[in-house]
Amino acid sequence: MSKDDLKEAEALGRDLMWILGLIMHSGPEDRQRIALAYNQAQELVASIPKDNGDARPRIVACFERSDTYKAADDVACAGWLLTGMQERVNERDLPDWRKLRKIINNTVKMLTPPKPTIH
Repeated sequence: MSKDDLKEAEALGRDLMWILGLIMHSGPEDRQRIALAYNQAQELVASIPKDNGDARPRIVACFERSDTYKAADDVACAGWLLTGMQERVNERDLPDWRKLRKIINNTVKMLTPPKPTIH
């Protein structure tokens, strides 16, 4: 692994912590907005073919959309960023990618409202 890979993994970790904080401090409406953006991003990446196995076009599309929402101070940026990060980590070539993937998956679970319990 190169120094650039380590820097990228560290940056992803910082961004993940920011997203987690945003989700934890968001009300139900904002969480729903982030979840909707995440779902839209998932649909978009599914429609973009990989470039000879490279997910870069998918990642760039998500990061660009995230930047647009972030510039407008819209929490939806987190859903787009989360999907872009997920695509990047799924390439499995970053240090600690398994740990990052686990954190991402747990973060996505936080977007889903809890199922009501039946007594």
